[in-house]
Amino acid sequence: MTDGNPADALGSVEGLKALVPALIARAESALNAHPRTRGLTASLPHADTSPLRIALLGPYSAGKSMLIAALLQLPPADVDELVDAAPKTHEPTPYPWNDVTLVDLPGTLSGNDDHSGAARRGVRSADALMIVTTSELPGEAETRAILQALDSDGFADRSVVVVNKMNAENSDRDVILEEIRKRLGPFADRVPIVPTDARDYVDAANDPDLTIAQRELLVVESGVDALTAELRRIIAPGVSVVRPRAQAFELLRILADAEQKWVLDGEELGAAETAKEVKESISRAKEGVLSALERESEVVASKIKTAGGKAAAGISEKDGIVPVDVARAVSEELVRASSEFDANFSSSVRTAFDALVAEYGTGVPEPEDWVNDLDSPEPTIDASSDDESPDDESPLARAVREAAEKAAKAGAKKMHEWIGKVAADGSKQGSTASDIANWLNKHQVGQKVLDASGKITNGVGKFKPWGKGKAANKVASTAGKVQMALAVMGPLMDLTSVAQDQGKWMAINKHRKMIRDHFDKEAHRQQTSLTDAGGRHLNEWIAEVEQSLSGLTKQGAEISAARETALEEIKNLRDEVEKLVGLTSRRWT
Repeated sequence: MTDGNPADALGSVEGLKALVPALIARAESALNAHPRTRGLTASLPHADTSPLRIALLGPYSAGKSMLIAALLQLPPADVDELVDAAPKTHEPTPYPWNDVTLVDLPGTLSGNDDHSGAARRGVRSADALMIVTTSELPGEAETRAILQALDSDGFADRSVVVVNKMNAENSDRDVILEEIRKRLGPFADRVPIVPTDARDYVDAANDPDLTIAQRELLVVESGVDALTAELRRIIAPGVSVVRPRAQAFELLRILADAEQKWVLDGEELGAAETAKEVKESISRAKEGVLSALERESEVVASKIKTAGGKAAAGISEKDGIVPVDVARAVSEELVRASSEFDANFSSSVRTAFDALVAEYGTGVPEPEDWVNDLDSPEPTIDASSDDESPDDESPLARAVREAAEKAAKAGAKKMHEWIGKVAADGSKQGSTASDIANWLNKHQVGQKVLDASGKITNGVGKFKPWGKGKAANKVASTAGKVQMALAVMGPLMDLTSVAQDQGKWMAINKHRKMIRDHFDKEAHRQQTSLTDAGGRHLNEWIAEVEQSLSGLTKQGAEISAARETALEEIKNLRDEVEKLVGLTSRRWT
């Protein structure tokens, strides 16, 4: 269907005839997909070439039956039988008329719910409406019913409003019609308003005492001939055009009924609400951690860039290298930034855990400890053995190594033997734990630094049975921080003197820019690595939380999923039908 000229989109009656049945077929499939809505399929409209149905809708005593008698030009005896008793019409009653069917509906606003329900069913099966009121003017309830029929029921361009009993005494035709227009609001210019007096028309045909002139005057003033002309205009396009449009609106009403079938209550509502609440709680916890992860990774990136600026600014104008004290300060800052990230990120995960425990109790699984196992490049510094001379290192290399050791609180050069191994062996940390245990037990400084609280070792040279894994995690975390600092500091260690170059200043500035660019690039890489690793760590825990709370969410989640799927298909159908009838309405206005 095109979105341009409505006449182009609906210029073919055959096209319209094909679209509506196709939508009805889709609706039947969608409704049959679930027991809740399966019963509605019997109400769906189907191919129907029977005469068009014009239903008379209005309150009891508005004169609908008398209007039918006038249109059918019934003899006196049949008129009396038709209009006698009150309220007589209990179910929609059909009357053939000019190749269409007039359907007399039970009166509304009579206080009889059965009558109102039958009238509603009659409206839903009608192709067009005669909306009947009287010169006494509709009240608020009747006005609402009229506007519903014209608006949401879609009869605005398939209706005529009949104001009956207009020839009653003390009736000012102009005043009454103007008031009717006001009550019709936006539909006043779309719906024909025909003043009638069906009783006068019937009397003109059946009263033997009237003269021909009197009969003709009563017929003209009764408005029945004008009503006949309007009804013929409405049905002029024929069944093939009018009925598909009527069926489209009925399809909309059935889809609305289907949506109501999915309004949950009782146990189902409670289960769905619980599932929703749990989902929202988990989502809040996850979003809180992700927000902290983004914020803290940006802080790390900012600190790396700042450190690069310090290193670049500290280049000696004498020999073109970074002084030892500057290198040491920058290295310490990098490790400190990593440590602060670990602490803050872990705190955000803990906060999320505590919030979920407060809501759902101790069944919520505790997250694994965060270990900074970033995929950092191998450090360029070589590990030194106990018998190697510090003089074998350059002053700058020694400064970086010492800064890393200090920042990591590792008091022995032996730590370097494990930095690469533990960081690279993060998936098998337990296999390294025995070597770590041996070293910790041999070196008091290791126990003091990595086991200050005594939670890993028992303080007498032996590991607690559960201590090896924790030792491995601890050293792995430390190794990650040191390795990150060494990787970032790599270019500083590769700098050589440029003092002999006649373009010394140009070379120094080039080195400064190279350092800043490197730190900027590393800042972006570290930020991405942190967010990726932190996200994986978070997702693994969230998956465990969802599994642990599945007992609370399973039933409601299944109901909600089925409901969401069904309502999505209903909405898609409704949107297509509304678009179709919207274009149709514009074509006929």
